Amino acid sequence: MAAELPPRRRVRDAELMRALAHPLRSELLSYLMAVGPRTATECAEAVDSTASNCSWHLRQLAQWGLVERVEAADGRERPWRATPVGLDFGEFATDPAVRAAQLAAAGARIAEDGVLAQRFLDTIGSFDREWQEASAINTYALRVTPAELAALTEAIDALVRPYVATIRTEAPAEARPVQASWRAYPRVEANGKPSE
Repeated sequence: MAAELPPRRRVRDAELMRALAHPLRSELLSYLMAVGPRTATECAEAVDSTASNCSWHLRQLAQWGLVERVEAADGRERPWRATPVGLDFGEFATDPAVRAAQLAAAGARIAEDGVLAQRFLDTIGSFDREWQEASAINTYALRVTPAELAALTEAIDALVRPYVATIRTEAPAEARPVQASWRAYPRVEANGKPSE
């Protein structure tokens, strides 16, 4: 039997969700979760910002316990690392303020995912052929019940979570950070007017 994986951090606080809706904070947290500890200067280069701006937003994330400082190997600038192994925003809330915060945080993640996918497509030629062939951008038009969709999402999560960068501590030397996402939702235009 496989070892139990660490849980995602449950996010139920609307103020924290609003903080995560900020595109740069979302991108910084995602970057640190993918690559491990990095300095504000390294983060700035990766997210196309300034070190001082990244440092300020990293301190904001630290106030929420989402990142923390770690000791520097060379005694110079101390790097930051992500503390969660993922975030769980739960089901969409009925409270309008909480739902708005959830939608804003989800929107930031979806926008970032689109940027990362486009960045990959724009630079695909810089990757080894093996990485080009292993990469995939697939879409599917499914016909499922809500229970089947929930089960499918759970099965995909069970397959993917052991490979999450903040969980997988002993990856092979040739392993690289990879962006993977699963989005599944009813197609509004194919289902008529959504129910109120």
